[in-house]
Amino acid sequence: MRAAAALTVPITDHAEASAAWSLPDRGKVGMLSFIIAESAIFTIFVVAYLFYLGKSLTGPAPRDVLETPIFYTICLLSSSVTVHLAAKGLARDERWTFLGWWLLTIALGATFMFGTAQEWHRLIYQHGLTISTNLFGTTYYSLVGLHAFHVTVGLVMLGIVLLLGVAGRVSVAQSARVNVLSMYWHFVDVVWVVVFTVVYVIGR
Repeated sequence: MRAAAALTVPITDHAEASAAWSLPDRGKVGMLSFIIAESAIFTIFVVAYLFYLGKSLTGPAPRDVLETPIFYTICLLSSSVTVHLAAKGLARDERWTFLGWWLLTIALGATFMFGTAQEWHRLIYQHGLTISTNLFGTTYYSLVGLHAFHVTVGLVMLGIVLLLGVAGRVSVAQSARVNVLSMYWHFVDVVWVVVFTVVYVIGR
């Protein structure tokens, strides 16, 4: 009888442990999977940029036309802080705090995109650098353009959430979904650190 009782203890403990275990959030798993896939794509573009660096037969070269976008980089990286604060505000059910930080995140991201557009305008119309000018132009616009596309997609999603928030459709109940979207925005910022280092530091 004692032996039988001793055997039931670990079985019960194991059952309780199994019941306590729960599946991870599907949104976070899905976003992490997406980020891993997108990281592989960015890696290919970064490797291509580095491989063809300095192999253009005609000008202009990176050192001749590129200007380091320090201010716009600070804006984009700062937006990671603001989107984090926005998500924290929503988790505390502070609607206006959430909307304020969320709007500032959009403004910082839009400022970065304005800087990118300004740089491309200067490169095309002042220096004649297009995607078909040389290998540098091809790899530069492909890599920076891929990142700009992801920022644009992020801004669209942030804008939709902002409109829903203003309409009162975003509450603490959607906090987990907002956190998933903020993961994407953090990913965009981290990718820019890599792109900035490759294009404006190593590539110069």
